[in-house]
Amino acid sequence: MSGLAICPGSFDPITYGHLDIIERAARVFDEVRVVVFNNQSKSPLFSVEERKALIVESTSHLDNVTVDGYGGLLMNYAEEVEAQVIIRGLRAVSDFEYEMQITSMNRKLNEKIETFFVMTNNQYSFLSSSIVKEIARYHGEIKDLVPDAVDLALKERFQR
Repeated sequence: MSGLAICPGSFDPITYGHLDIIERAARVFDEVRVVVFNNQSKSPLFSVEERKALIVESTSHLDNVTVDGYGGLLMNYAEEVEAQVIIRGLRAVSDFEYEMQITSMNRKLNEKIETFFVMTNNQYSFLSSSIVKEIARYHGEIKDLVPDAVDLALKERFQR
C-alpha cells in the first residue's frame, strides 16, 4: 500500500508488542513514521528524546521507518506531514472501547485520514510499557519483552 502511515504513542518505553505492530505496518506501507507523543495523563520515565533514540535503535533494521516527536494533537500532526493513515495496535477487547472513542474524535477532526487497527501478536497481548517498567523497577527479567537497547536503558535507570 502506498503512502505515509503514522504510528503514534507514548512508547515509554517501546516494547516488542509495539515493535511487532511497527514491523507489520512497515510491510504494508511505503513509509511508517513512529511519533512519540507526551501523554499528559502519564508521568514518563524517559524523556521524549530518550524514547525517540530507543525507537530509532530498535527499528534500525527497517528502512522505511522514521521516528519523530510531537507535542500537539495527533490529527494536526497527521495533516502537517500529509499522512493518509494512523496505525493503532489492539491487544484485547478492553483496548477497543478506548480506541473507538479516540478514532471517532479523530475522524470528526479530519475524515480524510483513516485509522487502521492491527491486532497484536498473541504472545504480546499481555504486554504494556507500564508492566515492563514495573518488572524492571524490581529487577525482574525483561529481556524477552523489550529490545536490547531498552533492556539496557531500564537497567541503567533503575541502577541494577
